[in-house]
Amino acid sequence: MVTTQLDHIRFKEGQRVHWDAISTGWLSVLDTFERGAAVVTARLLELGGVGPGSSVLDVGTGVGEPALAAAVAAGPAGRVVGVDLSPAMVDLARRRSGGIGNVEFLVGDVESLDLPAGGFDVVLARWSLMFVPDLPAALRSIARVLKPGGVLAASTWGPPETVPMLSLGFRVLAGRLDLPAGKTGEPGPFSMSDPEAVARQLAEAGFTDVTITEVEVPFELGSPESYARFTEAVTPARLRELARERLGADERSLWAEVAAAAAERRRPDGPVPLPSTALCLRATAPTG
Repeated sequence: MVTTQLDHIRFKEGQRVHWDAISTGWLSVLDTFERGAAVVTARLLELGGVGPGSSVLDVGTGVGEPALAAAVAAGPAGRVVGVDLSPAMVDLARRRSGGIGNVEFLVGDVESLDLPAGGFDVVLARWSLMFVPDLPAALRSIARVLKPGGVLAASTWGPPETVPMLSLGFRVLAGRLDLPAGKTGEPGPFSMSDPEAVARQLAEAGFTDVTITEVEVPFELGSPESYARFTEAVTPARLRELARERLGADERSLWAEVAAAAAERRRPDGPVPLPSTALCLRATAPTG
């Protein structure tokens, strides 16, 4: 848990370094990820009511999703802003936008958004809020930039055992590298997997009409080796360095072991289905 101001600053700087470091790796596997994640993007746009003329903010946009999808839905009369802590991710998002006129990408911190109050109809947050060290501050910041009665539409992950797309590979890494268990309350992929706790945090930030539903994300990899490449691409740089230090010339065996774990789920015709559970939420900002 991030307990002091100095810890908080160091943690966020560490996040910035992490996301910068894996930005190109993430882009290399983006198509694989988005083939499954598209159902969540569509659900968030639906929950937010994003349509022609909508003003939309995407927090933790990464390389530009779901901001780019929102820009298409909002049309020329709409406006979309994507914000991310990582300059490298924002740079890639800008490149991917291809000059689309109604979307812009900015480096920023969701805990203290440098944007006008009441400027957006909808805030989207696709698998990003789980990484925020001060979630109450982030939710207050989001509420401030939403118009009164505006909508937050966000997704988080279910418990690790329901998200093999991430947990299958990282379970192999944790066992092979003898990694300690994560600390309770520490930001990370599964820190918002309890719907009741999430609903309570939203209510404490002043949001109302909170709904949270499960959505199955139909991830599918072409082969066990494809899954190993995906896992390697999104593994934090510090863990890849640790693998090199501990395993040396045997490092490739780690990714072979990840592929072997995926092979146990392989269909007879070849692909590896890894359906995973997302929690999709909708909440209404305070009206006064």
